[in-house]
Amino acid sequence: MIRFFSLLRGRALGCALLLLALSAHAAAPIRVGSKIDTEGALLGNMILQVLQAHDVPTQNNLSLGNTKVVRTAITSGAIDIYPEYTGNGAFFFSDEKNPDWKRAGRAYMLVRMLDFAQNRIVWLTPAPANNTWTIAVRADLANSNHLQSMSDLGHWLKRGGSFKLAASAEFIERNDALPAFERIYGFKLKQDQLLTLAGGNTAQTLRAAAQQMSGVNAAMSYGTDGQLAALGMVALRDDKGAQPVYAPAPIIRADALKQYPHIGDWLAPVFRSLDGPTLQMLNARIAVEGKDARKVAADYLKFKGFIH
Repeated sequence: MIRFFSLLRGRALGCALLLLALSAHAAAPIRVGSKIDTEGALLGNMILQVLQAHDVPTQNNLSLGNTKVVRTAITSGAIDIYPEYTGNGAFFFSDEKNPDWKRAGRAYMLVRMLDFAQNRIVWLTPAPANNTWTIAVRADLANSNHLQSMSDLGHWLKRGGSFKLAASAEFIERNDALPAFERIYGFKLKQDQLLTLAGGNTAQTLRAAAQQMSGVNAAMSYGTDGQLAALGMVALRDDKGAQPVYAPAPIIRADALKQYPHIGDWLAPVFRSLDGPTLQMLNARIAVEGKDARKVAADYLKFKGFIH
């Protein structure tokens, strides 16, 4: 009888330890990252706050670094989820010549397939916005030289136009960024025509051009930048389609999604609501009005009824 009760106690202890281990595993936090720019902070905070509103334990790794840093973090397992852009799939998978990256629906399906097959990363519902890379010039320069498109810029540069661009190292070096514009529009910027700024924050590049820092009169910009009009800058139209479609979407490691399978359902309506004008407005509140990205995200989520 003593051996019987000892066996029961042993089994009960074993079950308790197993349940404790399972509970600890279930409570593992979702590590949320983002890029070190205005929109990255905005979207990262939205993801973080939606998960917290559904009682998911989280770890804040926002504003982690540029694209390479954050991409390495998720593929290595250092973070679980962050907002990425469909067009970056062309860069991630060395597939820049594929025309599908310039078509929103096809770009999403392609990157979703490739990333899951190679990295077990799931692309969740994207936003309808296109945050593509652009080059913006000062409004006075655009008006006096009739610059509305990248073709206009290319022709003007060939005629000897005085031009200096503020941009991140990533924009200058990545084959699908400035080099793509140069190839398609037939110009080549010299080293003294470039001002390289750390990080990928277009608030800095646009401000440098607006203030004519070191002779800068143009800037790396994004399609959803909110500070363009406020700083007197004009984004040049990519009339020959040099850039892919950059639709923002949350991407998550498959094992993290398996742990919390409703994350995609919670984030889908949030990202569906983020069209271009909406993102421009929200980005402007951060970059122009100086509001904190966390508060801007919270105010929007509450206004739309996504969190309470």
